Amino acid sequence: MTASKTPAPSNSSTKATSKKAAGKTAEKTVLRREILGARRPSNYFWAGVTAIGGVGFFLAGISSYLHTNLLPFSDLPAQLVFIPQGIAMGFYGTVAILLCTYLCLIISWNVGSGYNEFDKEDSEARIFRYGFPGKNRTIDIRYPLKDLLAVRAEIKEGLNPKRALYLRVKGKGDIPMTRVGQPISLAELENQGAELARFLQVPLEGL
Repeated sequence: MTASKTPAPSNSSTKATSKKAAGKTAEKTVLRREILGARRPSNYFWAGVTAIGGVGFFLAGISSYLHTNLLPFSDLPAQLVFIPQGIAMGFYGTVAILLCTYLCLIISWNVGSGYNEFDKEDSEARIFRYGFPGKNRTIDIRYPLKDLLAVRAEIKEGLNPKRALYLRVKGKGDIPMTRVGQPISLAELENQGAELARFLQVPLEGL
């Protein structure tokens, strides 16, 4: 009778298996999420629209005052009566240019951008944001992880929808965690809330 021999596993396959198992058991110690600020596509779009419209209306108002056409594609502005038509167009153009200037400035400063970082090794949560230039240009808030009580989701539908995540901190109330000005999608809100609550091992409220 001939005994069958089972081939021993190679060293390379054993190492690969051990590395795979170690990767599965390794725990994530840092969770970092970037926050989009004023440099979002909608702000670029409206800055362009208000710039074109504002300059057009402003030049139309000046054309009616000087009785000289300053717009190359139309002769109508020079034929308008300055009061009330020309002055009204000039006013609308000035408002639009001011709005465009404001949008360009907050885009340049990237107001509202930053990140949320949670570090289990340092037992610390860090919330960092950029604001307007000045004394409070940067907002850097840190909390011990043991003071984080829950993650709360706020969802409001309608003409002015709101979908935001808040971090409930002991003695501090609710701290906003998501971007300001443009609500995120419901699916993204659920995923971010569940991931954060699971990482911090705290309850998820509002969903």
